Amino acid sequence: MSRFPFTPFPNGWFVVAYSDEVAQGEVSPCTYFGRELVIFRGEDGEAHVLDAYCPHLGAHLGIGGKVVENSIECPFHAWRFDGAGSCVAVPYAKRIPPTARVRAWPTLERNGRIMVWYHADGREPEFDIPVLPEVEDDAWSEGERRRWKIRSHNQEMAENSVDCAHFRYVHGTLSVPETEAKENGPVLEVMSKTKFGTPKGEMEGSISSAMHGFGFNWVRFTGIVETFLVSGITPIDGEYVDVRFEFRVKKLGNADATKGVGAALIRDIEKQMAEDTPIWENKVFHERPALCDGDGPIAVFRRWCQQFYSEPDSGQSGRAA
Repeated sequence: MSRFPFTPFPNGWFVVAYSDEVAQGEVSPCTYFGRELVIFRGEDGEAHVLDAYCPHLGAHLGIGGKVVENSIECPFHAWRFDGAGSCVAVPYAKRIPPTARVRAWPTLERNGRIMVWYHADGREPEFDIPVLPEVEDDAWSEGERRRWKIRSHNQEMAENSVDCAHFRYVHGTLSVPETEAKENGPVLEVMSKTKFGTPKGEMEGSISSAMHGFGFNWVRFTGIVETFLVSGITPIDGEYVDVRFEFRVKKLGNADATKGVGAALIRDIEKQMAEDTPIWENKVFHERPALCDGDGPIAVFRRWCQQFYSEPDSGQSGRAA
């Protein structure tokens, strides 16, 4: 992207689907990192992600392909590929060509999400994604999902969490939050103290979050009600990112009250996304911004970001299996 001095594809773990979007025996095509991919779940229940095009004559495995046992069958000539990208069957040949392989992506299924590891140099995963107990805990409501396609970059969107002043002047919060950021390797922990407006007046609250690279993030809101947000932002191509939010509310004594409070918070987040989007989609990145003392830990954030970039190897990613 000409607006940004860095690659549109940073290294890390990224969400390509929710687990329940790809059932056992199903195939799902998708486009991320400027590449056509295919997700399939074998009969053993394991999810796999491959480059989409068959190395034989180029058919798209995700369009008309089907799962056979624990492999995906090409819709063109019925060649089959396992989760490691190896061709395991050619029904009309005596010998499988040694070049009959398709790129397989390191895949992790956790917290109800199918994630892939992208690295411009093809390196193996360098950090893990934690298990979030809130996702399965009955003390929390069922997840409520929202999704956006935004013309921006992962780093630009993530920077909002440490940009204190924009909360007041874009989103109309009662004050500029007090925000601190702490680097912990590939994880950035952010804590903000803020005030919420309610019909009964101001209420103290907090927003804490942890970014695990640019592709996976959780946020906890306290104050009016405890709310847990899990987000995933995945680059589609050189222009757009795919944004997934899933909200959970700590259950109150009354189910209707839980639903009502949760719906109000989601509406507010949707409003904030609508306010942020035209700024994200039309701004540029200044490598040396004219920061002031009230801007928050932007310098800390940008230093942390540098670890997720490397020189691309001719646009290739994932790993050859």
